[in-house]
Amino acid sequence: MLCPIHSNDLGNLIGHRPPPDAPFPRLSGGATARPMTTNAGQFQLTEEQLQIQEMAQRFTADNITPFAGEWDEKSHFPIDVIKQSAELGFGAIYVSEESGGIGLGRLEAALIMEAMAYGCAATSSFISIHNMAAWMIDRFGGEELKGRYLPDLVTMNKVASYALTEPGSGSDAAGLKTTAKLDGDHYVLNGTKQFISGSGFNDVYVTMVRTGEHKTKGISCLVIDKDTPGVSFGKPEKKLGWNASPTAQLIFEDARVPVANRVGPEGDGFRYAMAGLDGGRLNIGACSLGGAQRCLDEAVKYTKERQQFGQPIADFQNTQFMLADMATDLEAARALLYLAAAKVTDNAPDKSKFSAMAKRLATDSGSKVVNDALQLFGGYGYLKEYPIERFWRDLRVHSILEGTNQVMRMIVGREMLRQ
Repeated sequence: MLCPIHSNDLGNLIGHRPPPDAPFPRLSGGATARPMTTNAGQFQLTEEQLQIQEMAQRFTADNITPFAGEWDEKSHFPIDVIKQSAELGFGAIYVSEESGGIGLGRLEAALIMEAMAYGCAATSSFISIHNMAAWMIDRFGGEELKGRYLPDLVTMNKVASYALTEPGSGSDAAGLKTTAKLDGDHYVLNGTKQFISGSGFNDVYVTMVRTGEHKTKGISCLVIDKDTPGVSFGKPEKKLGWNASPTAQLIFEDARVPVANRVGPEGDGFRYAMAGLDGGRLNIGACSLGGAQRCLDEAVKYTKERQQFGQPIADFQNTQFMLADMATDLEAARALLYLAAAKVTDNAPDKSKFSAMAKRLATDSGSKVVNDALQLFGGYGYLKEYPIERFWRDLRVHSILEGTNQVMRMIVGREMLRQ
């Protein structure tokens, strides 16, 4: 059992430093990472980052990887394992230390998400969503609101969902129609949120609602409890993948939410949503990297063992070329995502452009790597006996989540032409 983390002691998170003559840890895929600290342009992970990564990898190997196939097959939501991750601080990765979190940067968060997605992309993504909701309260909420909600969210005594998308507003996020009409010291909510991870299971819903007529400045953010009268949930969606993560509608019918549950001033919700998406895009890209790395590792092992025409298929040049391209594409996407994560942490002026670029490349490349791994497995890759088809299904939605990859191209193109 791994030890709990105390937010005021980063040393407890990263463990004891290895002696100076110890061999450097190895990254997934076999690359040796020598510690080297620079600014947003760092090319190697630091010693502390490597130890954070290793901790997440150990947690995944012990608690996620052996069970993920069964979770998928039975559509089991592993809430016990998700809550267990909070003992390592993973319920509040970039919540400030002042609020009880471990106050890490977005690169460290990406390392954690990538490591956990190696076992189950759906579970890792779910933890990412909780972290985004908790961060939004910490970053933009008032002290009273933070005091009421963050202690339980940091420990994952309560788990949070993030609710932005609606049946009629996906890519056009500012087109949301869920209304919040002021009535004394409460808002009265009516409307429906769509594709909400954890809907009906989670305790808290950080929700974007319309409080005014202006398309963007008429959107506010509310924190809503599950047991609020007038709040209900649709039936669990039957999905291609992410079967270990429940998804359903979140429905409001004259639900009364205290004004005290508003995050920040009225009308600032859309700004918070866009700020949250920079980090969310990095995390979902990191989940694609982790799942793709798992499939690449499985493909290398399989091609060494699989015999055809009297020799391992790994001996064929075509196989080697495929593996080389898969590894190259994965490392290129990883390098861009790590750079983008550093820019978001540093609040660089081009952070949104780079997070969009990184999300697009990591999710597209991740899905291609998994698809190529399935091809190398042949017919066996199509069987549920092997994990490849599960990752093929789970990673497919990553090019849709947190903004479609077509929207990512729009963001990058607009930023380029604005210069």
